Amino acid sequence: MFTSKPVLSVAATLALAIGPTTGHATDLRLEQLGEALFFDTDLSANRTQSCATCHSPDAGFADPRDSRAGRAVSLGDDGDSLGDRSAPSAAYAAFTPVLHKNADGHWAGGMFWDGREADLEGQAGGPPLNPIEMGMPDKASVVSRLQEKPEYVQAFQGLFGADVLNDTDQAYHAMTQAIAAFERTDAFAPFDSKYDRYLRGDYQMTAEEELGKILFFSEQFTNCNQCHQLRTSAVDPRETFTNYEYHNIGVPANLTVRKANGSAKGYLDLGLAANTKVRDPKQAGKFKTPTLRNVAVTGPYMHNGVFEDLRTVVLFYNRYNTVAQARQINPETGKPWRDPEVPVNLSVTELTHGPALDDKRIDALVAFLETLTDARYEPLLAED
Repeated sequence: MFTSKPVLSVAATLALAIGPTTGHATDLRLEQLGEALFFDTDLSANRTQSCATCHSPDAGFADPRDSRAGRAVSLGDDGDSLGDRSAPSAAYAAFTPVLHKNADGHWAGGMFWDGREADLEGQAGGPPLNPIEMGMPDKASVVSRLQEKPEYVQAFQGLFGADVLNDTDQAYHAMTQAIAAFERTDAFAPFDSKYDRYLRGDYQMTAEEELGKILFFSEQFTNCNQCHQLRTSAVDPRETFTNYEYHNIGVPANLTVRKANGSAKGYLDLGLAANTKVRDPKQAGKFKTPTLRNVAVTGPYMHNGVFEDLRTVVLFYNRYNTVAQARQINPETGKPWRDPEVPVNLSVTELTHGPALDDKRIDALVAFLETLTDARYEPLLAED
């Protein structure tokens, strides 16, 4: 288990950022204020949870904590509440476009698994007010916490104007702008994995990794790049390994989570269809395609954390391409794959594309996916 790195206090962080020479908040950069806010547990009801709690910089900006539902979903600030969805990695999130319909007629973009917020600012404003996450009762309560710290007051006034904290909505938006600015820094998107180094000629892939790369980008053998490739070139140095589209790939409900969080019998997570901007039954069961960067160190997998191992995920996709009995068994349970939570609107065309893969090719795909791990997280691969 990995926890967030020890950080300086808010006062120390902002004092260093502002600098001892001039002492003016105008010397502070927006992303520096955002960094202090990102790690500040005082912005939660019981002062136990920050953005970094569920998006740990030591764990691929995902949540490494255990709860009574394992690591599938995050534990709230109250020490008891559990949601129904996994906390996605915040790494590379800055590249996500706003929610829209693309040229193919697919919904794409937006923040969270269902695209309900347009951008990073909107995403940053959600968790503090979510009763099963950081649990603050309203925006005014969050702003009051900001006003407790003279360093924050000085920083906000220097960056946004003397009256910024006098207007609750303005102050709250300023807070989300700062957090989003931090999330847009290179700390979240260094593009320094083995794959990136390979593209720059600084790393030689193993034979297994090279085979995995060929399979991944080959539409003849896999369906991977249909959803997990954004750029037109297979060697684009800014590839995020998602087209940000929404699909129903037949993921079963996570029964462990449902038992732990007390979901009502018969509850279905409708995904994109529950987004108030969409409200289309044809989108039921569809969730945003996540980035594959750092995927090898940010499990459990799928929107509800139902699969523990990355190889299981590849096998799950492969089940649609074969009728062989061995591929119809979930290796984590030893039983057949359970039925989709939402059995309609399946992305059949994408899921059935390509032939079945043997173990050698499945292992090669996993090896290639491991090369998408940022350099700072490569030691985590050895601990799996």
